[in-house]
Amino acid sequence: MTDLISFEDFTKIDLRVGTIIAVDDFKKARKPAYQLTIDFGSLGIKKSSAQITTLYKKEDLLEKQIIATVNFPKKQIANFMSECLIMGAVKGSDVILLKPEQHIKNGTAVS
Repeated sequence: MTDLISFEDFTKIDLRVGTIIAVDDFKKARKPAYQLTIDFGSLGIKKSSAQITTLYKKEDLLEKQIIATVNFPKKQIANFMSECLIMGAVKGSDVILLKPEQHIKNGTAVS
């Protein structure tokens, strides 16, 4: 376990549901990754990179709902600007995406 945080710290994290609407190979990434375009409803469209190529094919990710942190500062990764961080559980060297059990409106807050 890492350092304890307060409830106020946790409330600063803005987790939202979004739907992946485009997936491209990230050829300039150091490790195999995808460039994802995600629809967060009223929050708009955001982009993210994800090293999830071992478990997920591009076609399987399209229209898949995910959970992401949307209030991090943008981060430059090679020639790509990442605007959110997709949540996943680490299993060995793989990342398993976290997702809602049922379809839910894009942009819905996770608490």
